[in-house]
Amino acid sequence: MDSPNQAGPGRSWAKRLGTLGAVAVLALLSGCTKEQISTGFFPAESKGATNHTEAYTSLWNGAWIALLIVGLIVWGLILWAMVAYRRRKNDRGLPVQLRYSMPIEILFTVTPVILVLGFFFQSVQVMEKTTDDTTPGEQVIEVAAKQWAWDFNYVNQDVYYAGTQVHLDGSEKPGEKAPTLYLPVDTDLEIKLRSRDVIHSFWVPAFLEKRDMIPGHDQSLHLRAEKEGEYVGKCAELCGEYHSEMLFNVKVVSKAEFEDYTKSLGDKGNKGQLGPEYDRNWYPKEGAEK
Repeated sequence: MDSPNQAGPGRSWAKRLGTLGAVAVLALLSGCTKEQISTGFFPAESKGATNHTEAYTSLWNGAWIALLIVGLIVWGLILWAMVAYRRRKNDRGLPVQLRYSMPIEILFTVTPVILVLGFFFQSVQVMEKTTDDTTPGEQVIEVAAKQWAWDFNYVNQDVYYAGTQVHLDGSEKPGEKAPTLYLPVDTDLEIKLRSRDVIHSFWVPAFLEKRDMIPGHDQSLHLRAEKEGEYVGKCAELCGEYHSEMLFNVKVVSKAEFEDYTKSLGDKGNKGQLGPEYDRNWYPKEGAEK
């Protein structure tokens, strides 16, 4: 008479699998620097760039740690089951059949629910600190996107900068002549975002934030730049033929340097604001001249 499978191997296999998993994890992490791990592989310059970046990085790293723990458990159980319950030469017939295991079913139901709820509440808390931040801006700057450049209105100083398209030439630093947005350090900022024509997207990778700019749907980005330096910005929404040339730079400078820069714009005659009169009118009023 056929006999069921015998019990699986003892602790030796579990130890081997544990050792193998530990070696694999160490091998994967050995190629990572301490800086990369601490920033979650985000741009290194994002660390301390704004008052929002730490919240984003913590959420990102926390999510990866939780997922890796779950992944290691699942992969370990799969490997263990493959080894412990593999068919052996002397096995005959089918293994013992089990239909239901209430504890396992409860575990497989409750664990994902706990994880989803945890991610949900953590995400809500981060959103309250970042995307829902409505701290009044000490400095208000309006950013207008257009095919394929950027205009910057420094509202408090009533001056503007009119950007022109960057023409890529294959050089290592094609953005040197790109429009440059100046921001004062350690200052609450309200950056008003609007589009003059099609859908664009305001993205400064080091700030870990991106905002779509939809015509007729203006929005604001509230943040505090906490580290002086130069950053790269770009449009992250395919907006036409020269989308790749819609670049800009961001310079976070001291308050004194910011005041000097905006004063220089006024001295050049860039006084006032670049308003909606430069927008592309997609829907002219009925009866208006073509």
